[in-house]
Amino acid sequence: MRKAFVAIAAFLIALTIMLGLYHPFLWWTFIFTGPFVLLGVYDLYQPKHSIVRNYPVFGRLRYFMEELRPKVYQYFVESDTNGTPYNRLNRSLIYQRAKKDNDTIPFGTQLNVYDNGYEWLSHSIAAISHHELNLDPRVTVGGPDCKKPYSASIYNISAMSFGSLSQNAILALNGGAKMGNFAHNTGEGGISDYHRQPGGDLIWQIGTGYFGCRNADGTFNYDAYAERAKTDQVKMIEIKLSQGAKPGHGGMLPAKKVTPEVARIRLVPEGKDVLSPPAHSAFNTPIGLLEFVKKLRDLSDGKPVGFKLCIGRKSEFYAICKAMIETGIYPDFITVDGGEGGTGAAPQEFSNSVGMPLREGVAFVYDVLNGFDLKKHIKIIASGKVATGFDLVKNIALGADMCNAARGMMFALGCIQALECNSNTCPTGVATQDPSLMKGLVVEDKTVRVKNFHNLTVASAVELLGAAGLRETHQLSRAYINRRVSPSVMQSYLETFPYIPAGSLLQTPYPTRYELGMALSTSKSFAPTDYKVSAVDYAHANPYSDTMHDDGR
Repeated sequence: MRKAFVAIAAFLIALTIMLGLYHPFLWWTFIFTGPFVLLGVYDLYQPKHSIVRNYPVFGRLRYFMEELRPKVYQYFVESDTNGTPYNRLNRSLIYQRAKKDNDTIPFGTQLNVYDNGYEWLSHSIAAISHHELNLDPRVTVGGPDCKKPYSASIYNISAMSFGSLSQNAILALNGGAKMGNFAHNTGEGGISDYHRQPGGDLIWQIGTGYFGCRNADGTFNYDAYAERAKTDQVKMIEIKLSQGAKPGHGGMLPAKKVTPEVARIRLVPEGKDVLSPPAHSAFNTPIGLLEFVKKLRDLSDGKPVGFKLCIGRKSEFYAICKAMIETGIYPDFITVDGGEGGTGAAPQEFSNSVGMPLREGVAFVYDVLNGFDLKKHIKIIASGKVATGFDLVKNIALGADMCNAARGMMFALGCIQALECNSNTCPTGVATQDPSLMKGLVVEDKTVRVKNFHNLTVASAVELLGAAGLRETHQLSRAYINRRVSPSVMQSYLETFPYIPAGSLLQTPYPTRYELGMALSTSKSFAPTDYKVSAVDYAHANPYSDTMHDDGR
């Protein structure tokens, strides 16, 4: 092809000269042939792209087609059920509810109910009309040491920072939270003016960078924290230990993104790189974490304080629970983020291959808290691909008290899953700081859509509750959700994730599958105590059998 290009280029140059000599006006044809020849000559000698070097000019079509591929696939190739991360069926449902369009479907389900993984709710002959039920169920968050408990919706906006999202997106999300009476998590980027302006309830997330409450050296600033935490709009405080999309991974905010506005909001120096480390500097042990929780609760005048994590090494969560028992300090809530959670940008290996999925994470956290008899003090929030009423019901049945959503709320804003969140080119103005793109998102319109999506999704969850013959979300248990695990085998969540007796981790003998976790954990350290467990200990783990409850939790 290199030789062919040289021949074509020579022909075009010769043709242009001949035409120019024939008539002076035709020298203008060089405007068309010249760039083609010059680009091809450059391609012949550039060292970075082999295909372009071997196929000058024409090789660039490959990159053009790669650019088009996701869009062509989304609109012309993928079916309603096989798109990822969210399929078109669920995206369409969110759009319809946000716009208050018809959200019913004709002609039956498009799902293959005989595929492994298909899930369904056990309904009741004695179903209850949703007209008799409360379409805005609330959950009171606040343990024994909380002086200002918060009455939360069962569905709230998950953590998304200003900077990751545009100012218009933040304004619309918080405005929707205000109109719909639900909460908006700030993300770890701090409380921006756009979070404050609409006046919606805030869950202030504090990550490892301590943005909005940090000293110049990146350590925690208790005075700055207290000043912001005491404001009326902040209803809860969440310490982010890890997130599902990239657990155990820090980040760097490049200097070019640290504008005067971002510097003011995050309390960082303008125009300099800002590190968000992978771990906290304010504590390094389970007991230290709980002491930090208590300190933050005291400085906020008693507001609910909890932490968010994606479950990794199970021994670490056992260690935290042991520290709760020893200190008597309890977080008011724990947000469990699933490994399927999303973010604007994450390394592929972390997004695909690190962190426990949400279903297993919620069940594990509930069971361990119940085993230590701590669940009565602590609410569980589930976060990770929660976009429908059935998603809410599933996670509450597993043990969550309420759920958060990020991408579902983004779809309500108009996100089209263009998968350009990390490039500042979001075509809908949601995940970009480009002013020209941001203008496409009309705050007044999207505010109403966020509210609509929230209200109708919660209402659908309540309808499912009524179909199961239940009146309150806390009546849901794992027995109500079923899953096909093979062509001929179906299991309820209760069979897949059997409960353990309350308090069964407070004394030996422990349930069998918890023996190892209890042996490996200590309240004094997050590191597992492998060196204390011998091969004999593994081989002679206590044979105590798990007890399965058929009703409730």
